[in-house]
Amino acid sequence: IYADPAKRLELYFRPKDPYCHPVCANRFPTSTMLLRVRRRSKKKQQLDTEEQIQPEVQFEMEILGIVTTVYKFQGMSDFQYLAMHSGPDGKQTSMYDKVLMLKPEKEEFFNKDLPLYIPPPIFSRLDTPVDYFYRPDIQHREGYNNPQVSGENLIGLSRARRPHNAIFVNFDDEEIPTKPLDAAVQNWKKVCTNPVDKKVEEELRKLFETRPVWSRNAVKANISVHPDKLKVLLPYLAYYMLTGPWRSLWVRFGYDPRKQPEAKIYQVLDFRIRCGMKYGYAATDMPVKAKRSTYNYSLPITVKKQGSHTVSVHDLKQGLGSAGTSGAKKSPSSRYKLKESVYIFREGALPPYRQMFYQLCDLNVESLQKIIHRNDGTESECTERDGWCLAKTSDDLRDSMSLMIKQIIRSTRPALFSNTTSSEDGKEQLAYESGEDEDDEEEEEEDFKPSDGSENEMETEILDYV
Repeated sequence: IYADPAKRLELYFRPKDPYCHPVCANRFPTSTMLLRVRRRSKKKQQLDTEEQIQPEVQFEMEILGIVTTVYKFQGMSDFQYLAMHSGPDGKQTSMYDKVLMLKPEKEEFFNKDLPLYIPPPIFSRLDTPVDYFYRPDIQHREGYNNPQVSGENLIGLSRARRPHNAIFVNFDDEEIPTKPLDAAVQNWKKVCTNPVDKKVEEELRKLFETRPVWSRNAVKANISVHPDKLKVLLPYLAYYMLTGPWRSLWVRFGYDPRKQPEAKIYQVLDFRIRCGMKYGYAATDMPVKAKRSTYNYSLPITVKKQGSHTVSVHDLKQGLGSAGTSGAKKSPSSRYKLKESVYIFREGALPPYRQMFYQLCDLNVESLQKIIHRNDGTESECTERDGWCLAKTSDDLRDSMSLMIKQIIRSTRPALFSNTTSSEDGKEQLAYESGEDEDDEEEEEEDFKPSDGSENEMETEILDYV
């Protein structure tokens, strides 16, 4: 718990009871000292038996160390749920020995007739009292419409989604847009209020002039722009491809990659790092972390939002570092930039995530480029699966990239491959995991994140603009 500042310390009143609900303590920074105090009593010699002499008391204090973090239990204790059953006569009967399997049991254990017992997963999301004041309905300004509520979602949205006015194009659409929507133009003009925004617009225009198709991560790695403003700027300069070999990419207005054979270098490759015992290493041995993991799930009340850290004596002694007031801050020109590895694949370097969306021109390996350009000058048809490339080009690229990654893992962790044997032709083959068969993938947050919210980056980007 101490290793993760966002978690709360749990206290169980009945540790051996799996149905015990804990109370949680919040983490606070402090600058206090841990003292050891000794009390010594020394009796004086008694000269007169009638006179009572008080013993001489001395205190000795020793500083053992500095305490920088404390946990305080400030919340209320939640309900406690016992595995009990109320009989017809009101007598309570314990059901722990009937519902808890503490050892391997025979079939009779599972066929017993027992009273229905379904403990609630959680009682309350908050452990602090909250006053609820009944308020009148909110008066919206003129022209506001409540979000539509479908029959499948009776709760609906808490607020209307802010439209970003992006134009979505499918591979089989006949026409492509040549200019943005009027609402997209107005939105950008509204937020473009300072010279920095105008400079970012010009930089993005130059990017689309030199290369007509970009992924959002590639844009964020080349220019420094606030993510919220990029959501408004991209629909102003480009349209979004939903399907086909350029899916999840932004294309310059007026440019149709389906009619340009040279656009095959801008096609997207959905690459997943393969892991499993059949490949010689398990998911836990993978040096590359996934974005999220269901194994690290914790109840909502056990997670606390990170608060501002007050400066303590320990901080001053150790130095504030990059997060402190005296640390070196990023310059505005690189404040929002992502690392180059979020969109470029290089030989000898591991991808930052197990699932990556690469454009073919960003695979900076000579052997991979030879696979891409095998049919240069002979492109005859643009298909939805392979685009302008030869059939199964994506599969060949994934196999080659997987071999490179396996070699990197072999060099960093040779013990994992000590018992593996090579295939008949001497080449190690790794089967491609399709998007539908991604059962072994774990997802958790990393240092920088190409997308927020979804495990699928394309899905996340679409939700940003719907």
